[in-house]
Amino acid sequence: MNPTIVTHDTVTCLNVTGQGEPGGTEHVTAIRALYTVAGALGAPVGPLEGRWWVEDATLPPLEVPREQWRWHLLLPLPAVPEAGALERAQQAVQGSGAPVQRVQVVTFTEGRCVELLHEGPYSEEPASLKVMADFMTENGLRPSGLHHEVYLTAPDDPDPRTLLRQPVQAA
Repeated sequence: MNPTIVTHDTVTCLNVTGQGEPGGTEHVTAIRALYTVAGALGAPVGPLEGRWWVEDATLPPLEVPREQWRWHLLLPLPAVPEAGALERAQQAVQGSGAPVQRVQVVTFTEGRCVELLHEGPYSEEPASLKVMADFMTENGLRPSGLHHEVYLTAPDDPDPRTLLRQPVQAA
């Protein structure tokens, strides 16, 4: 599939921020907290998403050790929950064992983005990211926000599909 340029408006999500490798303890625990609180809210949510970055600017991001990767894990909501709804949901599932107090409601706007559907193992994403980077260069664009992934299949799916998204601006 070829990259496309799209525009994304404001979205509201449940969010947990953390650090660590995908599939590691911290990452899995954060996903569990998100789904636990989402269930207690009773609202339909979109697919799991992740916004990724690294603090070490001296290395290309994929060369930074995975345990140093930082992320916001997100579950999109149809609307901003009513006042107090998040706190009531967290209280209702406090005994679940998931770190539900880490879940926040966030709202953000990415605006103009380059997107590409990656079909295949996560380990092969660098090839798709290169296609996106080349597309940005060819179109006079540069990254202007966090790398964003939308997981269209379950993490354990043998044929994963991931929408890769990169907010951009003119170079």
